[in-house]
Amino acid sequence: MSTLEVRIVQLDPMRVAAAHGFGESPEGIAFQKIEAFAASKGLLQEGKLSQTFGFNNPNPSHGSPNYGYEVWLPLDGDVEPEGDIEIKDIPGNLYAVARCHGLNNIGEIWSQLAMWREGSKYKHGNHQWLEHLLTPVDVPLEAYIFDLYLPITE
Repeated sequence: MSTLEVRIVQLDPMRVAAAHGFGESPEGIAFQKIEAFAASKGLLQEGKLSQTFGFNNPNPSHGSPNYGYEVWLPLDGDVEPEGDIEIKDIPGNLYAVARCHGLNNIGEIWSQLAMWREGSKYKHGNHQWLEHLLTPVDVPLEAYIFDLYLPITE
């Protein structure tokens, strides 16, 4: 097993468009909503959605295949909400960040990052943990690249 590379990042405050999905595969639902919104507002980069943040909301429950997922698209300038897309102002916070290659590795990298924090000088932060998808959503799942943001405090 290789050593996890962790960097400490102070994420700046940001304004985001937020989409929510719920079901057995809520990520796809949320991404479809945010992509449609981005397309309608001219926010796609080269016709693709990229550089999003996401997280479970709510987390999976024992005995149910359904859970929620929320996707945030950082915004520049004034953009108005539309339909069930919300506009949120997110405060800046401190994070331990690790890179994850491939969706199939995300659980393992989250576990390693949590173990890293336990052995570090940092404490658990109460702000939102985040999955920063760095690739377009239409690439194969094994080609996804994420930066995983674990909330910390000093």
